[in-house]
Amino acid sequence: MTSRRKPPSQRQLRVGEMIRHALADILLTRRLDEPDLDTALITVTEVEASPDLKHATVFVRPLTDAMRDGLEERLNARAGRIRGLLAGPLRRLRYMPRLSFRLDPAQDHASHIDGLLRDPRVARDLGGGAEDDDG
Repeated sequence: MTSRRKPPSQRQLRVGEMIRHALADILLTRRLDEPDLDTALITVTEVEASPDLKHATVFVRPLTDAMRDGLEERLNARAGRIRGLLAGPLRRLRYMPRLSFRLDPAQDHASHIDGLLRDPRVARDLGGGAEDDDG
């Protein structure tokens, strides 16, 4: 018997979206007062809130690959300050979740799949595989 992770509740999804919108606004208006982060173009792709809503994992993606180096570490080093900036817009929450930042792996996965599909051998198999079988 395999154990499956319970899907997020509506409350977790709602809190995650609230955090995502507020954090995107903070990054867009450059309120971190951190030159290295205020000049970076960062997309908040998803926020996963824990069942007790006391922790949240923030998935981010930089606009360019050059910005990837150290981004996760820089954001995690400033997580306390970011959490404080979120307290105003999210004052309805009983607890302000502790934030941990991670690079969004979806972009890497999509790039890998795209690279595989562009491989000439795969393109040949996808494009003309049925014709070769006939003869």
